[in-house]
Amino acid sequence: MTQQGVRWTADQVLALAPDAPSRKAGSRLGVAGPWSGAGSSGEGMVWGLCKGSGSKPYQTVVDVADAAGPAYKCSCPSRKFPCKHALGLLLLWAGEDGSVPDAQTLPDWAEQWAEGRRKRALTRREAEAGGGPAADPGAARRRAERRAERVTAGAGELEQRLTDLLRGGLATTEQAGYGMWEETAARMVDAQAPGLAARVRELGAIPASGPGWPVRLLEECALLHLLDQGWLRRDRLPAGLAATVRSRVGLPASADGRPTRDRWLVLSQYDTADSRLTTRRTWLYGAESDRTALLLSYGAAGRAPALSLPVGLALDAELSAYAGDGQLRADLGEQFTAPAPSPVRPKGVGVAEAAARYGDALSRDPWLESWPVTLGRVIPGPGGESGGWQLADAEDDLTRLALPLTPKAAAGPGLWRLAALSGGAPVTVFGECGHRGFTPLTAWPESAGEAVALC
Repeated sequence: MTQQGVRWTADQVLALAPDAPSRKAGSRLGVAGPWSGAGSSGEGMVWGLCKGSGSKPYQTVVDVADAAGPAYKCSCPSRKFPCKHALGLLLLWAGEDGSVPDAQTLPDWAEQWAEGRRKRALTRREAEAGGGPAADPGAARRRAERRAERVTAGAGELEQRLTDLLRGGLATTEQAGYGMWEETAARMVDAQAPGLAARVRELGAIPASGPGWPVRLLEECALLHLLDQGWLRRDRLPAGLAATVRSRVGLPASADGRPTRDRWLVLSQYDTADSRLTTRRTWLYGAESDRTALLLSYGAAGRAPALSLPVGLALDAELSAYAGDGQLRADLGEQFTAPAPSPVRPKGVGVAEAAARYGDALSRDPWLESWPVTLGRVIPGPGGESGGWQLADAEDDLTRLALPLTPKAAAGPGLWRLAALSGGAPVTVFGECGHRGFTPLTAWPESAGEAVALC
């Protein structure tokens, strides 16, 4: 049940957009002009008719009270999720100017969709309560053993290829082209080790990538060798590190940790995509546990994942953690309330403490790309030897410690939103700290104010 009378901000709505064009198109539809028959209910349903190019208006309805994130239905042919009409409707609803009045009765087409959702939810609950056929633990164990044997064979083959590469000299990779790496990655896919395959493909992009590429290639080869050796010697590793190695190799895992109930603030949400898959990363912060957790959800190529939680909202829910040293990934379990605006902010740390936390995380997981951290009272500005941008510690007047922004973050539009929010004054910034620098994802002004998504 959503909190009656509580509407989202425009930034929280736009955080749902699958891409920049959708955000722009949705913003154009966030006005009363093209809409008719709009309304909302105390149960969290928002609906309206949007005039399009055809004779019939598009029927758009959104359930903002779904605890797993808003659900959408629109009669338009768009393959994006949510479409621009759903975004425009939510922006109109967020405006609180009377364009989307409170109503008691849904139109028939919206009620049919809502009733179908209720029936499907009831069917899922009944199926979960009844359980399915008992799994054969022996068969599952044999499948796991066969896969482990394939991964071991693949890791051994990869070790031999790395040895041949170093014996022949790294300079030869510049002339060999990408085909060599793709063939090796395909062998790792055959060995059912997708994590190894992904790292091999990343190696193929390094040769001839700019000054110093042989050093970068050697460093990445060393990390890949370390992962290979970790797998081949996994029986000798501590349980937590062994779980991390299995995860990095690409073996499936489940969230078997004890559920933690908390008021979880949505810190950030962004998508990465390749030709096969869209991956959504959602960072959460537990107000009582002071814990940061990562939700991963997936969609087919070109399709946004179903789970969508706007930045700045919070939900009362349970999370179950995955095994592994330093692993922050969790699964979203039972949700007790729908996402709603919250004044909660994560606790910020200084630049020195942020770097120390990243270093500690690397000691537990050497293959870590980045680590989530909230910087308290930092000032964005140009600086550093590379001439890029950085976040300087406002509390450190003597040495003015700073974290450089990654080149991608420094070139993106989020930087200017951050600079405008700061205006030279300290801000609180949540982001990911890695060996390439800091990527800001969300920021809060010094005074009380809404979270501003930067990605």
